[in-house]
Amino acid sequence: MRIELTTKGHPAPAMPADSTMRALVYDHYGTPDELRIEKMPIPTPLAHQVLVAVRAASVNSWDWDLLRGKPYITRLGGWRSPRYRTLGADIAGRVAAVGAAVTRFRPGDEVFGDLSGCGWGGFAEYVCASEAALTPKPAGISFEQAAAVPQAGVLALQGLRDAGRLQPGGHVLFNGAGGGVGTFGIQYAKLHGAEVTSVDKPGKLETLRDLGADHAVDYTQEDFTAGGRQYDLILDVVGNRPIRAIKRALRSGGTYVIVGGPMPRILHAAIAGSVTSRLENRNVKVLVHKPNHLDQSVWASLMEDGRVTPVIDRQFALREAADALRYFGEGRAIGKVVVSMEA
Repeated sequence: MRIELTTKGHPAPAMPADSTMRALVYDHYGTPDELRIEKMPIPTPLAHQVLVAVRAASVNSWDWDLLRGKPYITRLGGWRSPRYRTLGADIAGRVAAVGAAVTRFRPGDEVFGDLSGCGWGGFAEYVCASEAALTPKPAGISFEQAAAVPQAGVLALQGLRDAGRLQPGGHVLFNGAGGGVGTFGIQYAKLHGAEVTSVDKPGKLETLRDLGADHAVDYTQEDFTAGGRQYDLILDVVGNRPIRAIKRALRSGGTYVIVGGPMPRILHAAIAGSVTSRLENRNVKVLVHKPNHLDQSVWASLMEDGRVTPVIDRQFALREAADALRYFGEGRAIGKVVVSMEA
């Protein structure tokens, strides 16, 4: 196999002399206390893979679910113990080496992407990824900003643009707006001329207004489905309201897209969707996560132009990565939580 290690003008990151790296690992489902930093060999890329020297990685709800092994569907492929010992899907870094069949990247290129479709392992100093998972990182964007994008940004884009068919002048509500999906989604919706209502806990509402939300609702004081207001599109990250209540808040012809939440609520939305669409002229959809480097490129362009800025609540060093997961699990983060390899 050919593995390219150098390229003109963009030197590959120097490999450690002992060919080992630090990685965050766990062997049992549970709490962040199960996580530890361990030395392990730097992996070798296969033909269609890229070896990335990771500079930053961000935490997603999927990491939190896989750590705990809950809901139990996350244990597919590893019922008693984790299939992947190292969590982390969203990364940004520099290409260190490429496999023989790689055509899109060369060593030294700056990239970011979502590894959830090709093996995880982002909370480490090096990781192998399919070249199809990666997108060139704009020069003016930090590695931490780029690592904040992949899952949250793509989910927001696919929920608004594809499933929700966002229209200028439409009224969009984000339920659970203070996380990664919502903070990206608010900015995208405002760029496309929507009126935006954000729903979350009181400590996050000021930031959501600063991002452009026209209305900010404290869910501890007000149920957005009970006030009589209706919306053209509801993007739901938390799934804390029953479908029958959600339908009251949808205009005729409107669309409800559930992105996350309890599995029973997601299954109910999937079952109810076709019936509701036929009988009530209200669309109920479940958004299935589909990593897409072209959608990542959309966010790269928006960030490069200064039209979108990732919201990063807190940054941790790799040695503090267990604390990053713990902080994420507390639900207090606004936007994204990032782990930096060089912090």
